[in-house]
Amino acid sequence: MPDADSTKPQTTQYDVLIVGSGFAGLCMAIRLNQAGHRYLLLEQAASLGGTWQANRYPGAACDIPSSLYCFSFAPNPDWSRAYPAQAEIEGYLKRCADRFGVRAQMRFNHTVTAARFDERRRCWRVEVGNGAQVFHARSLILATGGLSRPKLPAIAGIEQFAGQSFHTARWPADADLAGKRIGLIGTGASAIQVLPSIVDDAAQVSVFQRTPAWIIGKPNWAVARWRKALYRRFPISQRISRVFNYWRHELFAVGFTRLPALLRVLEILPRLQLRWQVRDRQLRARLTPNYRVGCKRVLLSSTFYPALCRDDVELVTMPIARINATGIETSDGVNHRLDVLISCTGFEAAEACAPFPVAGRDGLDLDHAWRDGQNAYLGTTVSGFPNLFIMSGPNTALGHNSMVYMIEAQANYVSDAIAHLARRPGAAMDVDATAQREYNIALQQRLARTVWNTGGCSSWYRTRDGLNTTLWPDFTFVFRHRLRRFDPLPYHWLD
Repeated sequence: MPDADSTKPQTTQYDVLIVGSGFAGLCMAIRLNQAGHRYLLLEQAASLGGTWQANRYPGAACDIPSSLYCFSFAPNPDWSRAYPAQAEIEGYLKRCADRFGVRAQMRFNHTVTAARFDERRRCWRVEVGNGAQVFHARSLILATGGLSRPKLPAIAGIEQFAGQSFHTARWPADADLAGKRIGLIGTGASAIQVLPSIVDDAAQVSVFQRTPAWIIGKPNWAVARWRKALYRRFPISQRISRVFNYWRHELFAVGFTRLPALLRVLEILPRLQLRWQVRDRQLRARLTPNYRVGCKRVLLSSTFYPALCRDDVELVTMPIARINATGIETSDGVNHRLDVLISCTGFEAAEACAPFPVAGRDGLDLDHAWRDGQNAYLGTTVSGFPNLFIMSGPNTALGHNSMVYMIEAQANYVSDAIAHLARRPGAAMDVDATAQREYNIALQQRLARTVWNTGGCSSWYRTRDGLNTTLWPDFTFVFRHRLRRFDPLPYHWLD
């Protein structure tokens, strides 16, 4: 007979609870630890890393230079390549957790199942494991990110497929592709990394493309030992590399958000690469986008086109009609027989969806508040949800530069907000609904003039109704300036 108390939820009180241990969650943990707050980070996986812990498919890597894809306060002089791979990024995050002493405040295999704002106590009640454990905290930080919910293809009959089927974000450790006929659905960011990595093992690969992407070369050179030594001995040299890469990427925002005429110039490089790497004129025509560069995310690869040109790889551009037990049937009636089906279909980033039920004041559900599309004040706070902060929230993602830059800007803002809360014990703050609405009206007006809304494509940046809930429509330094310090004026206080 179990002890009577063993079935009762365990309750613990903190200043701040963080959910998620990717770049955003780790950055917040470091900032809160430095400020001396009592915090706890909850992570559903067995180890930290967020999207870089979950996405373990062959070829998984970053498309932002390594000098940019790290914290500004924790440069890594030992990156092995110009663009880091998944395992190296995951290792970097783990080393940061140890270096800044935050691992002790992390709880792994802790799946948050619900969060509710307790109006009487003015704090958040967070349930783990359907109530097996209960945590209370004045502030709640959601750092689950937009790339945590795989977007599964809604294709008739997919459940009937008799072979192995999985999404790239859920790549099974025991996947055996040797000698198999493999189908890849999609030609986006994960597909262009997977194909070159598996093609030598497979007997045949069929790539099912709905819309081609603009692809430019990826100069992924190995970092020489002398360069690593230079970075270690003279850190300013790596800082210069970071600044150079930052401004090189930031210039793309000029064409994407302000001067659309520049986009024709930006198309020159991907067109030249396509012509150089794909000699077959008919295949090249099927790989040429019919929308403006930048409307969808510009992809980086020097190996995707050569892999597509192999005799054991076919590009299928006919629409998928259905999936059956033996493979994929396209609209022309052809049945493509497959042993393994891999969905390279990205994530549910734009559609309104909280990572778990989140209830604010008067029981307001976050999904209901976002029923007409995700939106937040400065991409961070939502009216009706006091002391709730969303990292990598609505309209904070980028189509041209490093998300780590945006994460650090948000971390500064949230840390400052929590410092304000610490000076008013027992109080809570809620962003004004009018301030949030006016901010998002102005945001959408700017987005209406960007290539992401006018470039003639359908992308994961926008909802099914065409609302862009994902991207920041300006230079990244403008975002950082807006969030340089917490301004209490748009907030009202609950005492």
